[in-house]
Amino acid sequence: MEATAVHRPLHQFKLGLQAGVSIAIGYMPIALTYGFLAKTTGLTLSETLLMSLLVYAGAAQYMALDMIAKQIGVIEIIFTTFIVNIRHLLMAASLNEKVESDRPVKKALYAFGITDETFSVAAVEKGKLTTGYMFGLTIIAYLSWVCFSGLGFVVGASLPDIFQEGMSVALYAMFIGLLVPSMKANIKVVFLAVVAALFNCLFVFLEVLSSGWAIVLSTLLSALLVELIVWLKSEYGGSTS
Repeated sequence: MEATAVHRPLHQFKLGLQAGVSIAIGYMPIALTYGFLAKTTGLTLSETLLMSLLVYAGAAQYMALDMIAKQIGVIEIIFTTFIVNIRHLLMAASLNEKVESDRPVKKALYAFGITDETFSVAAVEKGKLTTGYMFGLTIIAYLSWVCFSGLGFVVGASLPDIFQEGMSVALYAMFIGLLVPSMKANIKVVFLAVVAALFNCLFVFLEVLSSGWAIVLSTLLSALLVELIVWLKSEYGGSTS
């Protein structure tokens, strides 16, 4: 009876919810800040919530706000967010090997909720993961992000104008907060950020591309260059040692 209870969908769903509580709490300040910034950028409450509902990617949403504030075109924003979020395809493919077989539509639904944080929690779980567990894990994190995005907008709307204008600085502070931990973990991230910044400055200075397309092309070129260097180092560096 106990073994059967452990594998019941509802029980697995509850386990997923429990595992996702810490993620939901961690999303609170980031989502609140996003809501603040969305208000100062000029988005409406419905637009702010819709971005969180459909995009559901912190770094990409912050980046989109910055690009919207600079009046960069829609196509450039879509391309840039796609590049930033393409890692989610790899994370979903990796977890697919760890989760039990189920209908594709169910897998697609909880795959939408895979983020860096939910992937990390699911990846370290021992044994095969169930569909119920994945739904519980991703739903609580998703609801936290969406709800606190809206709350941040509402609270931000009630703040004095001078404070709302000052919140624009938080966007750059958040980018630094997202970048620094990655820089500590992997030196490639430092090189990637520096190369992308140099490419972007070059394109903007020479006026060969608009600021939006400069960001897109700089990101692609820097990623390709870093991976090429890593590949050359592994191929030729290893053979000479």
